[in-house]
Amino acid sequence: MTTLTLPLKVDLKHVDLSDEQFYQLCINNPELNIERNAQGVLIFMPPIGGESGRREAGLITDLNIWNRQTKLGEVFSSSTIFKLPGGGDRSPDAAWVESSRWQALTPEQRQKFPPIAPDFVIELRSRTDSLLMLQEKMQEYMDSGVKLGWLFNPQGQQVEIYRQGLTKEVRSLPTQLSGEAVLPEFVLQVDRFTDD
Repeated sequence: MTTLTLPLKVDLKHVDLSDEQFYQLCINNPELNIERNAQGVLIFMPPIGGESGRREAGLITDLNIWNRQTKLGEVFSSSTIFKLPGGGDRSPDAAWVESSRWQALTPEQRQKFPPIAPDFVIELRSRTDSLLMLQEKMQEYMDSGVKLGWLFNPQGQQVEIYRQGLTKEVRSLPTQLSGEAVLPEFVLQVDRFTDD
């Protein structure tokens, strides 16, 4: 295995890593949550607190229960980095990929950072997240081919709905969300967030 050392005093906006070097950086530093945007900028994500972790687990659970009933695809946690067609390496808080698209990947592609845009993504804003940065990330998902995305903003008691080719929709909580044609019959009742 090749060891990649990242000096602490480095301008992260100008680091030019190959895909393999980025993969090795992530594998060799599992304690770091690292993403890379479409411009190649490394983004170090801070760990989340208990409330955000609890909420994220609940959203993944709801998505996974629906998926186990329908058997239409695969669900992924926030530990999965997707190599997006637009150039970024991103890790949504939850993601779903339709079965035939997942099966079209080679075993090696499925083992590493899958070179595919999920069909559906969820991002959940934690106290340390910039809303603007998450909105830019959601747009990057849409530009890369994601069909539907939900950005939950507990601080604003809102959810932003992103659809391929359409303007985002912002809803106040509580609300009911539909998976639409992407996640048939998936319905999620979202109450107001507490403890924010």
